[in-house]
Amino acid sequence: MHALRECIPQLFEVGAKKLYLVHIVDITATDIEAVELMKIDEEELNRIAEEIRAKGIDVEPMVKIGIPSLEIAEIAQENNVDLVLVPSKGENILRQMLLGSTASNLVRATKKPVLLVKYEWDEEEEKIKCLSNCREIFKRPIVALDFSECSEKVLNVVKKFEELIEEITLIHVVDYGRAEELEKNIENAKAKLEEFSRLFKAPVKSEVLAGIASRSILGSALARDSSIIVMGKKGRSVIKDLLLGSTAERVVRDSKLPVLLVPCE
Repeated sequence: MHALRECIPQLFEVGAKKLYLVHIVDITATDIEAVELMKIDEEELNRIAEEIRAKGIDVEPMVKIGIPSLEIAEIAQENNVDLVLVPSKGENILRQMLLGSTASNLVRATKKPVLLVKYEWDEEEEKIKCLSNCREIFKRPIVALDFSECSEKVLNVVKKFEELIEEITLIHVVDYGRAEELEKNIENAKAKLEEFSRLFKAPVKSEVLAGIASRSILGSALARDSSIIVMGKKGRSVIKDLLLGSTAERVVRDSKLPVLLVPCE
């Protein structure tokens, strides 16, 4: 509800055009008659939609019965959405992912970019708070590139919101090769990032680091006061990657910044 009332309107201030407001009655988790529950949820979602519509936002509410991640992925595909936004609770995300939460299952299932906006509980205020200003999410992206075919898809997504960008940081982490190849690999990476930087009109900084990719990305994002981390996610192997501790999973788990995951399929 905080995301709907605070974050979503801010995204419309910077150019969003239409909101698909989706609620799925989880057919695997409800003991109540699903159709009856659907009617109740439709009434509630329509009420919320009216509240958002009053702010001048074009909103289309949808309630369906099914498996949430699959239904949301299908709706995103059918309506050719640009972005799936998922509010995410900070500290518990690893546990949620390993238990197969809707958010992680959705990231695996959808072919659309997924924006995870981080929230946490404010002990002093005794209320939930967003860790970002959604109006400024796209201003200072740090874009992690691994030079695979996926990198081109990641850059194409960043190009879509280039007009909102004040400065871009392109980052590559050398976590491969033998020790004696390190200097050469770093120089090659710098040359590739320089080539990628020419794709943008906005100011671009590039950084090549050596070490553990997730730590380097998170550290650089913090040092540069980035507003969002953008990176690719590898299709359906994500659960295996999660269990093995992939770069994407670690960044999603540990980042307090929003993370935009771009599908690489």
